[in-house]
Amino acid sequence: CSAPAYRKGNPVTVISPQPVKAILFDMDGVIVNSEPLHHRAYHMMFAEVGIEVSAARYSSFTGQATLPICQRLCAEYGLAEKAETLVALKRKHFKDLFENDNDFDLIPGVLELIKQYHAKGLVLILASSASMPNINRIFDRFDLDQYFTAKLSGADLIASKPHPEIFIKAAEAAGFGPHQCVVLEDSDNGLKAANAAGIFCVAYSSADAKGQNHRLANKVISSFTEIYFDALQALVATH
Repeated sequence: CSAPAYRKGNPVTVISPQPVKAILFDMDGVIVNSEPLHHRAYHMMFAEVGIEVSAARYSSFTGQATLPICQRLCAEYGLAEKAETLVALKRKHFKDLFENDNDFDLIPGVLELIKQYHAKGLVLILASSASMPNINRIFDRFDLDQYFTAKLSGADLIASKPHPEIFIKAAEAAGFGPHQCVVLEDSDNGLKAANAAGIFCVAYSSADAKGQNHRLANKVISSFTEIYFDALQALVATH
C-alpha cells in the first residue's frame, strides 16, 4: 500500500467516516505517561556520549522512534559511536528505570476507555514508535493484550512518525479502511502521520505534552470521558 502525500497546515477531512470501527492507539503519552522515564533515559545517554541537547531539540523528537533520533544525533554532533550504540544505551537506561519505578501507572481514565471500546466491539490496534520490548513490558505489566487485536512498533518499520506507514499498516491490521478508523495521539509527529494516512485524529493534551501544539488534530481532549463510545461516534459523524 503506497503512502498518500503528506498534508500540511490543516487537519485531514475524512469522507463518510461513520461508523467508527477501529481505534489506533499511540502508547507513550496516551496509555502510559512514560515521557519522564524517556527523558531521564535519553539524558543519561546524552551524558554518556558527551553531548548536550537543548529542550527545544529534545521536544522535536516526541513521537519518533529511537533509531532515527540517534542517527540524527550522530550526524549532528559528529559522534564516533554508531547510532545503534546510542539506542542500546538509551534502552538499557529506560529498562532499569521502568523496572525500579513502582509508581509508574496508566494514564488516569485510559483503562476505562479501552475496556468500553472493547466491550462495544471496536477493534483496538496499538501503533507506537516504542520498541516492541518496551511495548511488551507495558502490556504485560498492565495486562492489556486481552483488549488489543494487534501491536505495531515503529522501530520495526522502514519509516517512523511523522511518516504515515505505521497508521496505514495499523488500519490494515484492523481490517478497515482509514475512514473507519480513529487515531488517538499526543504528539505533533503522530498527528502529522495520522493526517498523511487520511485518518481522523484525536489529540490527548496533558501537562507532559510539552512543545506540542496539536493544531493538526480534528479534536483536542484533556479527559478520555470526552470520547467515550457514543460521544466519539457523534463527533466523527458530524465533523
